[in-house]
Amino acid sequence: MEEMKDLKDTMVRLAKPKRKGILSLIFSRFFIIILLILVELAVMIIPLILLTEHLQYFYICMIIFTLIMLFYLFNSNMDSTAKLTWMLIISVLQVAGALMLLFTQSNTGQRMLRKRALQMVDDTRDAIPQDPEVIARLKEEDSCTDDLLTYLNRSGCFPVCDDTEVTYFPLGEDKFQAMLEELSKAEEYIYMEYFIIEEGVMWGSILKILIEKAKAGVDVRVMYDGMCEISTLPSNYCKLLEAEGIKARSYAPIRPFISSHYNYRDHRKILVIDGKVAFNGGVNLADEYINEIERFGHWKDTAVMLKGSAVRSFTLMFLQMWNIQEETPDFSKALEPAQKATEPVHPSGYVVPYCDCPLDEDKVGEAVYIDTLYRAGNYVHVMTPYLILDGELEAALLFAGQRGIDVKLILPGIPDKKIAYALAKSHYKRLLKAGVKIYEYTPGFVHAKVCVSDDERAVVGTINMDYRSLYHHFECATYMYKTDCVAQIEEDFQETLAKCRQVTEETVRNEELFYKIVGPIAKLIAPLM
Repeated sequence: MEEMKDLKDTMVRLAKPKRKGILSLIFSRFFIIILLILVELAVMIIPLILLTEHLQYFYICMIIFTLIMLFYLFNSNMDSTAKLTWMLIISVLQVAGALMLLFTQSNTGQRMLRKRALQMVDDTRDAIPQDPEVIARLKEEDSCTDDLLTYLNRSGCFPVCDDTEVTYFPLGEDKFQAMLEELSKAEEYIYMEYFIIEEGVMWGSILKILIEKAKAGVDVRVMYDGMCEISTLPSNYCKLLEAEGIKARSYAPIRPFISSHYNYRDHRKILVIDGKVAFNGGVNLADEYINEIERFGHWKDTAVMLKGSAVRSFTLMFLQMWNIQEETPDFSKALEPAQKATEPVHPSGYVVPYCDCPLDEDKVGEAVYIDTLYRAGNYVHVMTPYLILDGELEAALLFAGQRGIDVKLILPGIPDKKIAYALAKSHYKRLLKAGVKIYEYTPGFVHAKVCVSDDERAVVGTINMDYRSLYHHFECATYMYKTDCVAQIEEDFQETLAKCRQVTEETVRNEELFYKIVGPIAKLIAPLM
């Protein structure tokens, strides 16, 4: 009873009114699209009123302008599916479409952040040295994992470790209890980076420990995505945390009318404690993730806990993002030798934490999924909340299914976003025809980002199979090869599968009319979703 009272007092002390409603609408993609459509209507109507005698010249200029924009798109480095979307938009809404393209690619309000983020990656490219003996053993096993490592390290510092124990959590509740236990042991530092933080039982319980640790002299740092400031937290939340002794940052906070805020969000979920323990996975710090409250039925999410040398990689990832706003970047904690955990570590297999930066040319998150699909000899099993595929990932799924690989996808049975759900369903018919099996989680919503293959490889992290994760967000994940928990991940997949309904050609034919209509229409602008 006393503990609940203390928790309530902490939450009340930090509670402030949330900035939702009209601000959320103003800063939404929907609002920007409507605004640009109004611009286009003005461009088309005003000449009818003012330039009646010269309309033919005006429309000739519009045709030339459209052709120039189409030529530019055709020769750009953009993903082919995105090119088609923008070509359609600019063909229909010439001026407004071009302005929207310019806005999304200009990094308005984020140019300095972009420059600094890339600088942090370049400055730490060799921060954590790779043990050559580990690479040699991988090559002897002929696993081809060393080839994947070569690719990963094009865009960062991602050493493979063979001395790291991984614990898999099949539910957010499991991760939450382990977090509380490990946080209570912190002696030197706590680094937290989460896409969503929302006041409630989960965050309140964690915050209580963070405040206690900060008072005891532990270096406590909390970073969350700037979108929280118009959705789940007050705009001055960083100051409120700092008043409690916690260093706090909001990544890319939203600024009125000058921020292309829906690009380059920090979607990562990282917790590092004393260089000994790291957490990663899909679980944010809000009550639905631990089923303390119900949103969209039962919330299925997953996470992993690392103990061993691989923890350093997550320390480095956190500091790269934290130091974007520092005049003098400090990576000393990531450079320190790996710390031993308080209890014995029993490592098995190989572990590679990695992240995906949307500002470089490598689509690391998607490449790892595609690599897994192409290397698979028996099965690839995936849990993902969204299925908004570009041409490359769809081709990899189709090819795996067509060559007889047991490809199974688990998606939500109760969606959180109906249009995204409709978009996922627009892929069903083609995937089923190729032999891919699709299931929907009957009890509720799947937020897990899990990929497991051949009882050898697995990925658990923050990376959805959709455009926003694969192209526009900062993401991170843990790649595992021959670790003990791969078997546990597959076991969890099978247990989850037993709670699913299978999608068949018949269920696709009998799908609700809303999804049949909205899915194909939304597919036209899928890269913007």
